[in-house]
Amino acid sequence: MSLELKINDDIKAAMLARNAEKLEALRAIKAALLLEKAKEGATGEVGEEVELKILQKLVKQRRESSDIYSQANREDLARHELFEASVIETYLPQQMSEAEVTELITKIVAQTGATSVKDMGKVMGIASKELAGKADNKMISVIVKSLLVG
Repeated sequence: MSLELKINDDIKAAMLARNAEKLEALRAIKAALLLEKAKEGATGEVGEEVELKILQKLVKQRRESSDIYSQANREDLARHELFEASVIETYLPQQMSEAEVTELITKIVAQTGATSVKDMGKVMGIASKELAGKADNKMISVIVKSLLVG
């Protein structure tokens, strides 16, 4: 079942359950997918890789908003953003642990023959593709940098 169909079914279920918070998060996903489908040059279909990037972007936005609200002592809004992030995360693949990511990146570094930070772009390109949707790019970047420097 495509992500869009699953979201539509979940929107209906949230409406029937009168779950306004979850409904808001689901509508945000649907809106982002519709924007992607309608943007200039789009084929009308959104690939799985693009869907993952959209979902990751939405989660990242919610977490950053939550941090900003927390700094402004608006815990009510921060909790709401974190709740939306948790709803959106349910549509992402299971995230890998830091140890699993480090192990995979170590193999990539060995395969590419990378030895210094100058090779970081090459390693990041491969790692980002292999770990798409399974790990946060920020964590990947930190691990690659630590392996190439240390």
